[in-house]
Amino acid sequence: MGTNLLRHRTAVFLATGAALLLVLFGGGDVRGAQPEEASSPDRLTRKGVVVNFEARPVEERGDRGITAGHLAEVRFTLTEESTGTPVRGIVPGAWIDVGGAGQGKAGDPQKSCKDKVALYLKGAIGIRPLIDLNGYYVLVLNREPSISVVDPLVSMVGVTSTLGTIPLKGPGADWAKSDDRMRLYVSMPKAGEVAVVDTDVFKVLATVKAGPDPVRVALQPDGRFLWVGNDAKEEERSGVTVVDVETLRPVASLATGAGHHEIAFPSDSRYAFVSNREAGTVTVIDVSEKRKVKDVATGPMPIALAYSPLAKALYVADSKMGTVSVLDGKTHEVTARIEAKPGLGPMRFTPDGRFGLVVNPAENAVHIFDAAENALVHTVAVSGRPFQIALTGAFAYVRSLDSERVTMINLGTLGRGKQPTVQGFAAGSVPPKNAGDLPLADSVASASDEAAALVVNPADGTTYFYMEGMNFPASNYKVYGSSALAVTVSDRSLKEVEPGVYAAKVKFPAAGRYDVAFLLDTPQILHCFSMEAKADPGTRTDRLALTIEYLARKRLAKTGETFPLRFTLHDPATGMPRTGLADVRVMYFLAPGRDRREVRAEEVGDGVYQALLPITWAGAYYVHVAVPSEKIGYADLPYFTMVATKAMPSPGAKTPAGEKK
Repeated sequence: MGTNLLRHRTAVFLATGAALLLVLFGGGDVRGAQPEEASSPDRLTRKGVVVNFEARPVEERGDRGITAGHLAEVRFTLTEESTGTPVRGIVPGAWIDVGGAGQGKAGDPQKSCKDKVALYLKGAIGIRPLIDLNGYYVLVLNREPSISVVDPLVSMVGVTSTLGTIPLKGPGADWAKSDDRMRLYVSMPKAGEVAVVDTDVFKVLATVKAGPDPVRVALQPDGRFLWVGNDAKEEERSGVTVVDVETLRPVASLATGAGHHEIAFPSDSRYAFVSNREAGTVTVIDVSEKRKVKDVATGPMPIALAYSPLAKALYVADSKMGTVSVLDGKTHEVTARIEAKPGLGPMRFTPDGRFGLVVNPAENAVHIFDAAENALVHTVAVSGRPFQIALTGAFAYVRSLDSERVTMINLGTLGRGKQPTVQGFAAGSVPPKNAGDLPLADSVASASDEAAALVVNPADGTTYFYMEGMNFPASNYKVYGSSALAVTVSDRSLKEVEPGVYAAKVKFPAAGRYDVAFLLDTPQILHCFSMEAKADPGTRTDRLALTIEYLARKRLAKTGETFPLRFTLHDPATGMPRTGLADVRVMYFLAPGRDRREVRAEEVGDGVYQALLPITWAGAYYVHVAVPSEKIGYADLPYFTMVATKAMPSPGAKTPAGEKK
């Protein structure tokens, strides 16, 4: 249990991170810190470890460097000072926030930055950086229809850790994530569209017309096209719609056959395989030409598809025949059939592509076959009509309709001559079938790449967090007022992309200087780098009718008070103040987007405007200014940041009813 606990990022940064700050700085005071060894703005050498920081654009944009609104990759390269050997297999932490937004002493940016890290590690509601590279957010698909965004790091007794809600046009059925972790594609059958969710800011970026009855969505391995299964009743309209993810427009629509459609791809994205449940076929489509190559008869009811990169073959589970057909990845001919039993359902492969696992609710079992020999090697009993299966690096998680228990199959115990190890835990106290109709999207998701999983019980609307090795869930999240159906994660964490190189892709919302805090547990290192994002000359920011300068001398507020925000608006051509603007609006919200409010700003001097911001909650706030008459929206001008702390009650003051002191 202890090992798994340390591998869970939430625990790592609450426990070891907070302890590290106490050790290094005596509870946030830099007087206890040891002097840093040789360092440069982008290089730090301390305790035998060299840390090189780099930020570079993801797209080729000439010599513009890092520009606001475009993807950038931040990279930390760690090597041993004495040998130059890469430091591998660690879990570093990093945060990015607006430079100088903290309350450190003047002229001491390290103090300011490290003070902010101490606040982040406390896990308090609203005290969050602009960009957190230490873990993930939990995304819950609701029946309402909407998606709830939950921060597993933030908690407060009696208060949900929900950061926000993303409304959808219709109930979601399935979803798929982009490899860069910046987008989530959600099918909405009743709306006839796919919602494109920006997981950087948690809002719907666009909706795409995706043909009749769009249900299953699948992103091909190279990320170029999104494939949408159209479960239309009319056979001539039943097939797939292909969406260009760059333009977010449909580029092809192909009729493939009657019935529900599952979609799979080989590793090179050369072909798309589409099952046609009522037609009893699998359609092979040439991706580059968007044309049908052939239809392959695989059985009367092909219900699940899975491609094994190890075997270089497509596996098709047929529910009526109880067989798994093997299609050669090049010839697209059936080369083998694996006999199981009728009643097969969803199928998944282990991460290495060696073992396929297919549920059988009719037999209360999971059949496991070896792709190396195309033969059945195990049948594991799972009670309660298993209907879904999801995999982490070490376990297969099996959900059953008639039971609240989640069955776990140890992937390391699979193989001929072995006996699979099976364990489980209860996710709630009522079976999922009590929720009624369920979407295709999985109710189990791997918690980032750690030894943990998130499980939704749609019958009680709760998401359970389970750490592998425990006998029961470690915690749970309930979004009040919503009916949770499925779960996935928006991963923000650093990944080891090369030996000793830890990186993540981010998007800087505005031009300016940023603090980049880096935290390492062993050896204990906390250091703040600095970088700059430039304005993109290709955007209208450089052609705005106004510029803004914030006049607030302080960035600290108290709950229950009103923060007076003053700023000046100037003509960029002349530099003169702009007076008489009657529609200056101010929007402010808790990071990363909760409790949005809008107030009006009044002119109090020549070109000086003031907005009074009532502060209700403690946390980090972002403030935006808009002037509609000048065609300036909230995203156009530079924003203002501030921090609100909870006001202490005065001696003898009465506590409001329902609140605790």
